[in-house]
Amino acid sequence: MRTTIQTSATPAGPRRPFLVRKFLAAAAIFGCAAIAHAQTWPAEPIKLIIPFPPGGGTDILSRIVANKLAEANKWTIVAENRGGAGGTIGVGEAAKSAPNGYTLLMGQKDNMAVAPWLYKRLAYDPVRDFSAVAHVAYTPVVIVTAANSRFKTLADVVTAARSAPDTIAYGSPGNGTTIHLAGEALGTAAKIKLVHVPYKGSSPALVDAMAGTVDLALSSVPSALSQIKAGKLRALAVTSARRSTSLPEVPTVAESGYKGFDVSTWYGIFMPAGAPKEVVARVNGEVNKLLATPEMIQAIHAQGAEPEAMTPDRFSTLLKTDHRAMQDIVKRAGVTIE
Repeated sequence: MRTTIQTSATPAGPRRPFLVRKFLAAAAIFGCAAIAHAQTWPAEPIKLIIPFPPGGGTDILSRIVANKLAEANKWTIVAENRGGAGGTIGVGEAAKSAPNGYTLLMGQKDNMAVAPWLYKRLAYDPVRDFSAVAHVAYTPVVIVTAANSRFKTLADVVTAARSAPDTIAYGSPGNGTTIHLAGEALGTAAKIKLVHVPYKGSSPALVDAMAGTVDLALSSVPSALSQIKAGKLRALAVTSARRSTSLPEVPTVAESGYKGFDVSTWYGIFMPAGAPKEVVARVNGEVNKLLATPEMIQAIHAQGAEPEAMTPDRFSTLLKTDHRAMQDIVKRAGVTIE
């Protein structure tokens, strides 16, 4: 018996190098396949899901990025608007897509970091169901009113709201968006009570602000910029820690007397979880190249946003950090959506 064991064990030693060689060969084949995939991708049109209606800030920025990527790389990118429910419908659709590198999502802070704490039933988990690909830009929220409004400064709004609580209404792109929560945060900081009026996107909220249907609108800078420049809306303040490059004359909320106030949102490209890492790296590299070009910087600034490149890992960390932080903010605001 021992002899048999020893005899059978003797050839086992040389098998280890054979297994190592077999493993290395398999790894080499896999690596070559991954490289080949990266080199042949994209072999078909790429779909970019924009989870908001046409005309809003996310739509405008998404199409700038899609057009520049397509132009620089000879890719075919088909942009599709899937608006509704604060962007969660489009994000949910993207989450269900095949993780093959042919579906991109332009996500933003409100539907990726805020929505999970707002909706009792959500069709996706942003951390589990997506791969962070490329951060594109961030933007403050801008507080605007009609050009002929009685409000000339943010202080005017605060004074009016304190003298008559629950009479000053502001429109936002929807319940639970970062922009909505910026209004809630302003109310808390200034110790005033504002009436929130949710809309389906920024455009209708801005139209009603211009008409005086609502006293104020809170919007991304990209969505409101053209109307501000045209003199149809008056910008009272921006909510970021620093002034907007596109609106350098507009003070921050912090400068208006609320030290430390800082609420901004970000935009970035995601793919369904499990997307090929080499494709994630490829798209990240191409987006980051674009963000370094004067033409792209100018185009993003023209939309009121601030370009900022990140690695996929850094962008993933930002998503996870904001995802955790927004849980407390939403809880304090007491906002829930069925």
